[in-house]
Amino acid sequence: MIEKREFNSLGRFKNSWLNARHHFSFGHYHDPKRTQWGTIRVWNDDEIAPGTGFDPHGHADMEIITYVREGAITHKDSLGNVGRTEAGDVQVMSAGTGITHAEYNMEDEKTTLYQIWILPESAGVAPSWGAAKFPKDDRSGQFITLASGYSEDKGALHIRQKARVLGATLKAGESVTYDLAAGRHAYLAAAKGVVELNGIDLYERDAAAIKDEPKLTIKAVVDAELVLVDAP
Repeated sequence: MIEKREFNSLGRFKNSWLNARHHFSFGHYHDPKRTQWGTIRVWNDDEIAPGTGFDPHGHADMEIITYVREGAITHKDSLGNVGRTEAGDVQVMSAGTGITHAEYNMEDEKTTLYQIWILPESAGVAPSWGAAKFPKDDRSGQFITLASGYSEDKGALHIRQKARVLGATLKAGESVTYDLAAGRHAYLAAAKGVVELNGIDLYERDAAAIKDEPKLTIKAVVDAELVLVDAP
């Protein structure tokens, strides 16, 4: 089963500095058919104006993955962590028992990013934060694991759920496949470009909710950048 989520069908929020689209119910946007997908609770597509951002606010018991598509985001939190994550790179915050953080676009251009929330396996663990660089050349023509709850995924950022966040870049005409185990929930977003997923067209910033599809075949119609989550 593949349910296409066209960009224009997503929830919307816009103010003077933030232009956001919500793949799942979030804030003032509520769609009872789009509350979560397995343990994937939030997938926000954010555009943040230069010199602005999210002031300090708190979270608890959530795995929050930020995938930067353009520009950069600067992170500060109550644990004393400070970091700048650039386009193509990823940061992970495990909110655990509670953490306060701020996210600012300190650049001279807009920043665009995906913020993905995944429900953790266990509540009440100590909070943490980390970031890593993932050169796009390393994922050319293949998925690489960016964040994972599996110890065998060396080099991936750690999350506290048996899930994987993966990224790939494809040239026009290239294909990549992914095996989806029974009972799993996948969510695929076309960050850039146009792709065909098992015969279904996804245009730039479209997505698809997937389950009970043992093999995903993704072909780039034009050069594309993909983000995929495989979760319980």
